[in-house]
Amino acid sequence: MLSKKAAVLIILIAYLLINLLLGIMASRKSAKEHASQGFLANYFAGSRSMGGVVLAMTLVATYTSASSFLGGPGLASSFGMSWSWVAGVQIGATFLTLGVLGKKFAIIARRTNSVTINDYLRARYDSPAVVIICGIAMVIFFITQMIAQFIGGATLMQTVTGLPYWAGLLLFGVVVIIYTSVGGFKAVVTTDTIQGIVMTCGTFLMLFFVIRAAGGMDSIVGALDAGNPGWDLMGKGQYGAEIAALRPGALISFWVLVGIAVLGLPQTAVRCMGFKDTESMHKAMIYGTVVIGILMIGMHLAGTFAFPLLPEGGLESTDQVIPYVVMKYMPAWAAGLFLAAPLAAVMSTIDSLLILASATIIKDIYVHYIKKVPVDAKPEDTRYEESYAKVPRYSFALTAGIGIVACLLSLNPPDIIVWINLFAFGGLEATFFWPIIGGLYWKKGNSKACLASVICGLAVFIFFNRVKILPFGIHEIIAGLIVSGIVHFAVGALSKDEPDAEMIKKCF
Repeated sequence: MLSKKAAVLIILIAYLLINLLLGIMASRKSAKEHASQGFLANYFAGSRSMGGVVLAMTLVATYTSASSFLGGPGLASSFGMSWSWVAGVQIGATFLTLGVLGKKFAIIARRTNSVTINDYLRARYDSPAVVIICGIAMVIFFITQMIAQFIGGATLMQTVTGLPYWAGLLLFGVVVIIYTSVGGFKAVVTTDTIQGIVMTCGTFLMLFFVIRAAGGMDSIVGALDAGNPGWDLMGKGQYGAEIAALRPGALISFWVLVGIAVLGLPQTAVRCMGFKDTESMHKAMIYGTVVIGILMIGMHLAGTFAFPLLPEGGLESTDQVIPYVVMKYMPAWAAGLFLAAPLAAVMSTIDSLLILASATIIKDIYVHYIKKVPVDAKPEDTRYEESYAKVPRYSFALTAGIGIVACLLSLNPPDIIVWINLFAFGGLEATFFWPIIGGLYWKKGNSKACLASVICGLAVFIFFNRVKILPFGIHEIIAGLIVSGIVHFAVGALSKDEPDAEMIKKCF
C-alpha cells in the first residue's frame, strides 16, 4: 500500500503533466485557428480571444502566488486576523484592474498593434529609452518574483513528498518552463483557467479539514483565546511586537502595494489587451472579484484557525504552516488535491512572468530596436517574413533560458516568500504605475515625463527599501509612487514638447 507522501506525489505529478499536455494542445489549436495573425500575436497575446471566464481566471491566477497560499496564511497563523487587513484589500484587484485599464487599454492596443506593455509605452511615448529602461526593470523584477515562486513550489514539494529541495525544484521547474516555452500565451491562459478552478476548490477543502481537525469553531476560538491572545481583527497576534508595526501608516502602505498600485503591474495590465469583447470584460470583473474573495478570505481564515493544530515549539518558518497542516490532518486524496492549489498559484504566476519577460526582450527590444521591424509590418510583407524568420526559435529558447536562470537562483532560498514577492511587486509598481495611468488619462504626458518618473520612482523605492527611515511604518512604495507621480506631472506640464497628434488620436 502506498504511503501518504507517495500518494500525494503521484497526484501532484499527474496534475503537473495534465497542465503540460493541455497547455501545449491549446496553444497548437490556437496557432492553427489564428495563423493569419502571425507568430507574435499568437505566442505573446493569444490572438486576443479570451472570454469572460478565462479572463477572470487568468487575472486571478496571475495575481495570486505562493504568498497567497503559503506565506500569507502562514503569517496569519501567528498574527491572527490582524493579517486579514492586509489580505482583504486584494479582493478588488480584478475589478479595479479591468475597470480602470480594461476597455481603454484594449482599444488602444488594437489601434497601435500592441501585444505587450512595452509595445504600448513605445506607441504612447515614442522613446527607445523608455522602452529599454522599463524593459530592463521588468525583467529584473520578474526574475526576482519568479525566484519567490520557484522557492514556494520547491519548498512545497520538499515538505509534502520528502524529496530533496533541489529535486522538487527540478521537477516543478521543468514542467512550467516547458509548457510556457512551447505553448506561449495561450498555454498560459489555458492552464491559468484550470489553476483558478483548482485554487478555489482547494480553499474550501482547506477550511473544511482545518475546522474539523481543530474540533469545530467553538474549540478553535477557545484555543486561540488561550494560546494566541489578541488574535482577533484588532489584536496583535502571537508576535505582538512585530504585528504592532502594522500601524495605520503600514496598513495604508500595504493597501496601496497590493490594492490600488496593482494597476502598475505589467503581468496583470497586459491581460487587458487580450480579451475578446466588452461583454467578456464585464463578466470577468464579476467572476474575478468573487473568486479572489474566496481565495483571500478563505485561505487567511484557514491560516488563523490552524494555530491550535501547530506543534508546541512552532515550526522553523511560517511558510511551512500550511504544508504541515495538510500532511498531518488531511487524508491523502484531499492533501493531494489541496496541494495542487498552491502549486497552481505558483505555476500561474511563473508562467505569466516568463512569457512577459521573453516578450520584453524579443518583441520590445530585439524586433523593434535591433532588427528595426516597422510597426505597420504585416505577416504577408517580405520585410516582416525576413525579420521574423528566427523569432519563434529565439522566443522558445529565451523563455526557457530565463526560467532556467530563475530556477538556478532559487537553489539557495531566503526565508520568507511573502517579503521577496512584495519587493518585486513594489519595484514593478514604482516603474510602471504612472507611465501606464498617466499615459492613458493625461494627454500632456510625454517621453520626458515618463522617463523622469520611472528613474525617480525606482531610485526612491530602492533607496528607502535599503535605508529604513520612513516614519509610522510607511512602506517605500508610498514614497516611490508620490515622487514618481509628482515628477511625471511636473515634467509633462513644464515641457514644451507637443505630443504627436496621430498618437493622441489613437490613445484618446
